Amino acid sequence: MFVITADQRDSRSGDDLVPAAIDDVARITGPHATSVAERTAGDELQVADRDPAAVLSIALHLTRLGSWSVGVGIGDVETPLPASVRAGRGEAFIHAREAVERAKRATTRFAVTGDGEAPSDAEALIRLLVELRDRRSTEGWEVHDLLADGLSQRDAARRLGISEGAVSLRAKVAALRAEESAVPALVRMLDRADRVP
Repeated sequence: MFVITADQRDSRSGDDLVPAAIDDVARITGPHATSVAERTAGDELQVADRDPAAVLSIALHLTRLGSWSVGVGIGDVETPLPASVRAGRGEAFIHAREAVERAKRATTRFAVTGDGEAPSDAEALIRLLVELRDRRSTEGWEVHDLLADGLSQRDAARRLGISEGAVSLRAKVAALRAEESAVPALVRMLDRADRVP
């Protein structure tokens, strides 16, 4: 099981971002979520999920916002999960707390904790992807978001009022193909990390 604990950065000097982040997590996990994301402290949210693809999507979304330190804990949890994730217990919850504390000190704002080497390997490679995404320009994100919504490069060019060649160049500079290749591999790594006895 995966548990994500995310802590809002500089929450004392800014708006409360927890409600919007909870809505974002619900959109990512969809109706088949293992648990509902909840506020666990003044500026924290937590969610438990079995789906490594959803976990990676949540982590990448929250780190993209730049306002969150994101910790992923991997391990067993007491089942059945309680109705409120705040009442959850088990190794994954302990690991998520350790991970978010490490994430607060990391330049990538992200950490994974679990047993064995697999979580450390996943953390190292996800941090590389986060660093790559942190360097992406506004123009690169525009293309990323349009393609992620299912538009072709031709349709994205029309929407942006630029040539297909310009869209292709933006995609290349933004390393969208590298991310597209990395995400399924990272999902498999997380899945393997969760299956370690």
